[in-house]
Amino acid sequence: MSESKFSTHTNIVTDSNSSYSRSRDSLSDSDSNSVSIVNSYTDSIKTTSEKKLSLSNDCTKEELVVCLQERDSLKIDELIQSAYRIKAESIGKKVYLRGVIEISNICTKNCYYCGIRQLNSSIERFELTDDQVIEAAKIAWESGYGSIILKAGERSSKRYQNKVSRLIKAIKEISGGMLGITLSLGEQPKEIYQEWFNAGAHRYILRIESSNPDLYAKIHPKNHHHSWDRRVQSLMELKEIGFMTGSGVMIGMPYQTISDLADDLLFMKNIGIHMVGMGPYLKHPDTPMGKLITENQTLDLSLKMVALLRHMMPKINIAATTSMQLIDPFGRERAVLAGANIIMPNITPSVIKSKNHYLEKLPQVKDDASESKTKLENSLARMGIEIGWNEWGDSKAFTQGG
Repeated sequence: MSESKFSTHTNIVTDSNSSYSRSRDSLSDSDSNSVSIVNSYTDSIKTTSEKKLSLSNDCTKEELVVCLQERDSLKIDELIQSAYRIKAESIGKKVYLRGVIEISNICTKNCYYCGIRQLNSSIERFELTDDQVIEAAKIAWESGYGSIILKAGERSSKRYQNKVSRLIKAIKEISGGMLGITLSLGEQPKEIYQEWFNAGAHRYILRIESSNPDLYAKIHPKNHHHSWDRRVQSLMELKEIGFMTGSGVMIGMPYQTISDLADDLLFMKNIGIHMVGMGPYLKHPDTPMGKLITENQTLDLSLKMVALLRHMMPKINIAATTSMQLIDPFGRERAVLAGANIIMPNITPSVIKSKNHYLEKLPQVKDDASESKTKLENSLARMGIEIGWNEWGDSKAFTQGG
């Protein structure tokens, strides 16, 4: 693929002047300093002024664009703080854990942005055994995680589909049905979704990446295997079956405009999604899009997206994603303060983590499960945030509607 085809006109506005951004910069200085700053910011949320934003869950695209382009530090802080208040009032302050188990990086797709695309011969492929997956799930359950996510590249062979069904049943058995199971395994035939649902999985994440069909076509090969229409159809099938359904988008990628991002937020609301995981686009060097020259990512625009979506959909689950932590060591904590309520620690066996280059950048990639759990608990405790240990933390948009 020629590099000229991927010339970018990304129209992304980032902010570095808000007190929230200044706090982020200071957080990196020292752990002791981070304690005081996080506590100070949490206190500011509790005592914020009564000034109201002109936003509601029925906000227009024009209002969203204005907020995403906003540079006034006080207004940005107000947006973030208001989102946190809405979260606390609508679903509570607790954060719920989803232990991510990457069962395979084998993929049949060739998305232009993804490091595990089929044509990337630079990575070492793996597939966990049943015993490895079940052992990781057992560790998550014994550590007090309410749920796990089984995540992998997109494949649809019968052997693989049967393996997933077998794993779901086994994990339910070893946890006495207590461990919630989320799947992030790509597009599948509707009957396979139904089979996995019947086996015991109850959540499914299928990221749309962009709600704009034209932009979707630019970041994927143009063939039946990479279809925006099929992606949307799969989301609707998952909802019809009864899955708590999640999606998400990349923020700040080539070709994307602020208008696209506003449409992404409206798309999530219009299809009635229950869970959202979205975060900054991360360049991968072994991909066509990774060869483009793009601006360095910051977390600010992603935090605006989280905060705006919380205003629009108060009861949904919003994840503090891995990509946020990759570009900012306190990314997930900042996302929680902006309205997110789900954190997804990676509990894939360490022997496999070493084969995933992006995981090597995570601050706790070499920690064992217990050490990582302790660090996470301490970090959130400093913010006054309680973890919902041994709780599924299902989306209230799903359980209560709205």
